[in-house]
Amino acid sequence: MNGVVLMVVAAAVLAVGYLGYGRWLANTWGVDREALTPARRMEDGHNFSPASAFTAFSHQFSSICGAGPVTGTIVAMAFGWLPVVLWVLVGGIFFGAVHDFGALYASMKNNGKSLAQLIEKYIGRTGRRLFLLFSWLFCLIVIAAFTSMVAGTFKFTPDAAGAVDVAKSYAAGCAGTISILFTFVAMVFGWACNKFNLTGAKQFVTGVVLMVAMFAVGMQFPVYLDLNGWIAVVMVYLVFAGAMPIQMLKQPRDYLTSIMMIVMIACAVLGIVVLGAKGQATITAPVFTGFTTASGMMFPVLFVSVACGALSGFHSLVSSGTSSKQVENEADAVKVGYGAMVVESFVGVLAIIVAGIMFSDMNTAGTGALNAGVASTPFAIFATGIARGMQAFGVDGTVATVFMTMNVSALALTSLDAVARIGRTSFSEFFATSNDALAVENEKTGVMKVLGNPWVATVVTLLPGLALTFGGYLNIWPLFGASNQLLGGMTMITLAVFCKCTGRSGWMLYVPVAFLLVCTFTSLGMSIMGCVTALQAGGMAVMATSGLQLVFAVLLVALGLIVAVNCLKELVGKDSGSMPDEEPEWSEMGARDYRAGKFSGKAEVPEGMGVEA
Repeated sequence: MNGVVLMVVAAAVLAVGYLGYGRWLANTWGVDREALTPARRMEDGHNFSPASAFTAFSHQFSSICGAGPVTGTIVAMAFGWLPVVLWVLVGGIFFGAVHDFGALYASMKNNGKSLAQLIEKYIGRTGRRLFLLFSWLFCLIVIAAFTSMVAGTFKFTPDAAGAVDVAKSYAAGCAGTISILFTFVAMVFGWACNKFNLTGAKQFVTGVVLMVAMFAVGMQFPVYLDLNGWIAVVMVYLVFAGAMPIQMLKQPRDYLTSIMMIVMIACAVLGIVVLGAKGQATITAPVFTGFTTASGMMFPVLFVSVACGALSGFHSLVSSGTSSKQVENEADAVKVGYGAMVVESFVGVLAIIVAGIMFSDMNTAGTGALNAGVASTPFAIFATGIARGMQAFGVDGTVATVFMTMNVSALALTSLDAVARIGRTSFSEFFATSNDALAVENEKTGVMKVLGNPWVATVVTLLPGLALTFGGYLNIWPLFGASNQLLGGMTMITLAVFCKCTGRSGWMLYVPVAFLLVCTFTSLGMSIMGCVTALQAGGMAVMATSGLQLVFAVLLVALGLIVAVNCLKELVGKDSGSMPDEEPEWSEMGARDYRAGKFSGKAEVPEGMGVEA
C-alpha cells in the first residue's frame, strides 16, 4: 500500500465526516449563533475567558492531542495497519468527535458546568462525588506517566564517564531550552495580544516569529539536565499552569503550541508526498496479522489501545472543564469540539503511515520497530520517520531532529498541563457544596477556604502525582486504557441523559454507549482474571503489581456499574424535555462588559449586575 494514497483517502473521509456528520449533529442539537456563551456572560478573569475560534481550537487541540494518537495507534499495529486505520476513521467520526463536541456543547448549555457537575444535575450528587474521585485519581496517573515521559525526552545521555554526551544529547537539550522559553514567551505573548489588540493575522504572524526565535535560541543554548532535574522543572511549570488564570499562561501557550503542531502535520504530509514521489513511501508493515496476537485478542485490546486516535474519555474533561469556558460564539463549538478531534484522528493516521513506512528499515536494522522488538518506542518511530521526510524536502537533519524532539514532548506536555488544571478543579469540586461552575472557587466557607484556593488545590494534586512519577504509576498503568475508555462511556451515557432531559435527539449516542461499556468491562474483566492468575502463581513481588492492579480494576468495574446503572435509570425514567437548558448566569465582569457594549447578543442582564456604584 502506498502511504500517499492512504493519507489522501483518510483526509477525505475525515473532511467529509466533519462537514457532513459534524454539522448535521450541530444542527440536530440546535447550535444557536445568537446565544451568549458562558465565556462571555460569566467572564471572571480566571477560568471563564472568551477567546477567538482559533484560540479556543488551539487550546482544545493541544490539550487533547497527547501521546495517544502516536503511541496507541503504533502499538495497536500489532494487529496490522488496516484494522487500526478503520477504527481511527470510524471511531474518530462517529465516536470520539461526537463525544468531545457533546461534552463541550452540554457544558455550554449549562453555564460552563464540568462533566461532574452535569452528572450531579442529571444523575445525582452521589454520582458526582464518585466521578470526581475517579477523575482526580485518573489525573494523578496521567500526571505521573506524562511527567516521566516528558522528562525522559529532555534528559541528557551520559557518556562512559557519566558526563554529558553532547552529540547524543544535543537535540534533547535544545528541545528542553525551547520548552522552558515557551513558558515565559507565552505569558509575554498573551500580554501583548491583550495590550495591543493582536488578533487574526497579526496574532498568528507574531506567534510564528516568536516560535522561530525560540527555536533559534534553543539550538544555540541547549540545557542539559538529568531525569530528576527535568522532573523538577516540569513540576514547577505545572504549579503555574494549573493555578494561574487561564488567559495568562495556558491559553497563549496552547496557541503557540498549536502553530508548532500544525507545522509538524504539514511537514509530515509534505514529507510523505516527497518520499512517495521517490518511491520510498510504501507501507511495509503487515496489513492484518490476525484477530489474536501476542498482544491479546483484537477485541477489546485494539479499541482500548488506540484511545486518543479514535476516542478518549479524557477529552470530555477538557471539553467541559476548560474549553467550554473559552468559546466566545456557540457557532464555534463544532470547530472546537468536533474539529479538534478530527484533526487528532488525522495525526493518528499519519502515525500509522510513518510507522508502516519505517517498519521494514527499522526491523532490518535489528532494532524492532513494532511488535517484533523493544528497542524502538512509538515516539522514536514517529519522530524519526517525520524527520526523514523533512530531510527529503531539504530540511537540515539536525534542525529536523530538534523540531521533532520538541513536538513529541509537546504532545505529552500540553496534555499534562491540561490534566494538572483539571485535577486541581476536580479536587476543589469534590469538597464544594455548590454545583454552580462560577461559585465553586468563590466558596469561602468551611474547608473550601483552603481547598478551594487554586494554588493549594494544584499543589495538593501535584504532590501525589510526583510521588507516583518515581515508579508507582507503572503498577497500574496497564489499566489506563480501560479506565480512559470507561470515562468515555460514562460521558456518552451522561450525554444521552442530557439529550433526553432537554428534548434533544440522542439516538446517535446509544450504539457508542453500548460498545464502549461492553468493550471496557470486557477489558477490565480480562485484567481481573489475569491478575488473579498471577497472584495464585506469584509471591510478594507479584502482590505489589498484580495485587494493586486487581484492586484498581475491581474499583473501576464497581464505579462504572454504579454510574451506568444510575444513568440508565434516568434515561428510561425521565420524560423528554423535562429539564430545559439552564437560565443564563452572569458574572459582574460579564454583565459590565455587556452593558458597555463590548459584545452583543439577545440577553437580559439581572438588574444591578455590572453597574458601577
